[in-house]
Amino acid sequence: LIYLKIMHIAVAGNIGSGKTTLTRLLSKHYGWKPHFEDVDDNPYLNDFYEDMQRWSFNLQIYFLNSRFNQIVEIRRTGDKVIQDRTIYEDAHIFAPNLHSMGLMSTRDFNNYLSLFNLMCSLIQPPDLLIYLRATVPTLVNQIQKRGREYEKSIRLDYLQRLNERYEAWIENYKLGKLLIIEVDNLNFPEVPADLRSIITRIDALIH
Repeated sequence: LIYLKIMHIAVAGNIGSGKTTLTRLLSKHYGWKPHFEDVDDNPYLNDFYEDMQRWSFNLQIYFLNSRFNQIVEIRRTGDKVIQDRTIYEDAHIFAPNLHSMGLMSTRDFNNYLSLFNLMCSLIQPPDLLIYLRATVPTLVNQIQKRGREYEKSIRLDYLQRLNERYEAWIENYKLGKLLIIEVDNLNFPEVPADLRSIITRIDALIH
């Protein structure tokens, strides 16, 4: 099989949609390097969940910096990479959501956006974006299953708002190839046939 010059697959989706799990499984299947979200080492996350208004800007800048570094690294090393969450999700989903909820000031949000736009002008988008679409009950179920302490307080209306922003973003996504996977009807972590069906669809797009 001849691969096109595909270097960079990114997995996008709401909290609890299965991004990290799919990234791990795909990296194992293709033998590509996984880049995971910097959750465990993130010095702002706990503070953010305690006081969102105070820490929202700091947290979003941290994520932006971390993901920009990842993308620069991907292009520098020339490794084939599967990335858990994209730089675009922060700017199109999480930051505007915090802003609209009154948890990030307009001044901070505009500052954040101008930095994001500058970064975007310097990077290449992923060769393939995989979007994991899931309804709120599926998200809640998966969030509860993994039992992260700081996620216990996440509210349903918050997840719903994020979902709406994800859908709006995906509808207008034109930066490269896109694959949408409906997660509600799949159990790719535990059912090999479900994972195979995803891999078949990816192969069709990257060969």
